[in-house]
Amino acid sequence: MDYVRILVAEDDEHVADALTDALRQHGHTVLWRADGGKAVDAAEEVDFVLLDLGLPDLDGYEVCRRIRATSMVPIIALTARSEEIDRVMVLQAGADDYVVKPYGFRELLARIEAVMRRTRQAPLPTALPETDGSELETGALSIDVRARKAFLAGEPLSLTAKEFDLLALLAAEHGAVLTREQIIERVWDENWFGSTRTLDVHVGTLRTKLGDKRWIETVRGVGFRLTDPCD
Repeated sequence: MDYVRILVAEDDEHVADALTDALRQHGHTVLWRADGGKAVDAAEEVDFVLLDLGLPDLDGYEVCRRIRATSMVPIIALTARSEEIDRVMVLQAGADDYVVKPYGFRELLARIEAVMRRTRQAPLPTALPETDGSELETGALSIDVRARKAFLAGEPLSLTAKEFDLLALLAAEHGAVLTREQIIERVWDENWFGSTRTLDVHVGTLRTKLGDKRWIETVRGVGFRLTDPCD
C-alpha cells in the first residue's frame, strides 16, 4: 500500500497514541483529532479517515455525514457497537467500511488497503451492456458508470463508493442472479477475508436509498438480483 495521510479521530489518548505510532511505523503520515468538529475540518487535509464513533462533542454518525457532505475521502468507522442497526447507520452516514472493536492491527491495515484500492481504482462491473458501456437503465433507475452517478426518477442518489459499485454491478446484470461470492469478488476483493454480512448490510442501505426493497430481490440460498418493482 502507498503511504498516505491518515486522520485518526479518537478521543481516548492512549488508544490514539498506540494507533498513530503503529501507522507511522508503517510509513504513514498521521493527524490526530480528539473531537468531531476538529476532525471534520482536518478531513480536508488527508487521504483517509479512521473515525471512532464515540467522540465527545459530535455523534460519530454526524461527523461522518458532515465529512461526506463535502468530501469523498475514504472513511473507516471504528466502533464498539456490534448490532446490525449500528453498522447500517454508519454505512448510511457515508462510511466506506467499519471495524468492530476490539480489532487486530493487521486486519485494520488490510481494510485500509482494500478501501484505498477500491476508491482509487474505482472498479467497474466487468460485464456491461453492449452499448458504450457508460449508461445503465432499469425503469426509473439510471446509472452513469463513467461519471459514477446514479439517479432515481431523475433525482440523484447519494451513494458511497461500495454502494455505487454494488448497484452498478447488479444493474449491468439486470435480472440475473449473482451469488454472494460473485458479488464479493467483483465489488469488494477476490481475497476478501471478512464476513458476507457486510454484503447484507450494503444491500439493506441500498434498498433504503432506493425507497423500495423490491429493487433488490433476495434469492434465498443463492444471492441477489436487480428488478424493476414497477414490472
